[in-house]
Amino acid sequence: MKLALMMSTLCIASVGMVGCASKVVEPDQYSGFLKDYSQLREAQSPSGATVMRWIDPKLDISKYTSVYVEPTQLYPKPQPTVKIPQATLNGITGYYDQALKREIGKSLPLAAGPGPGVIVVRAAITAVSSKTEGLKPYEVIPIALVAAAVSTASGIRDQETDLSTEAVFLDGGDNHVLAQVVRKGIGKPLENESQVMKADDVKGVIDGWAADLHQSYLKLKSK
Repeated sequence: MKLALMMSTLCIASVGMVGCASKVVEPDQYSGFLKDYSQLREAQSPSGATVMRWIDPKLDISKYTSVYVEPTQLYPKPQPTVKIPQATLNGITGYYDQALKREIGKSLPLAAGPGPGVIVVRAAITAVSSKTEGLKPYEVIPIALVAAAVSTASGIRDQETDLSTEAVFLDGGDNHVLAQVVRKGIGKPLENESQVMKADDVKGVIDGWAADLHQSYLKLKSK
């Protein structure tokens, strides 16, 4: 019985383990950043990642001639920790802004603010927490480090960096919702529980999100 409980615990906690991992952010992990989650449906991003997404079926992408990327938020607002200091949090949001502007800017001019004909991108790094029995729970912060038992023989547990985002795309003229997406990714593993996380550990995840956004725009435009 104890063995079964232990295996169940590890399966829930180890986000990166094949066969156990959930590919999408579960409803009980939604942050509240989006106003409405009810229309989200599982879909595949251009890179093949599983996401939760909704696009207005009446969307006419040709109406929009520029894009305004709002500063990325941390939601809910976290308290920095020794493991994830404020410099890391600032680095992650700052890099997300850069990546979004870099990718979408390949096809649309960047606007200085919202307005008619402008797509507004409002994104947040959102919280995913680990509350699994038997493993040390972490505070609900934008980046939760989930302990993965990768070597039971040696007793060593690497730490995975599990990052999630929620984003809404708005009409800059009347503020109505054009699309929404919720997704997650796994960054570079940390060597141990004491290693301090850096923004560099998740830049690859953010690059993938931004590239998918641009490819999604191109796909909509081609229809």
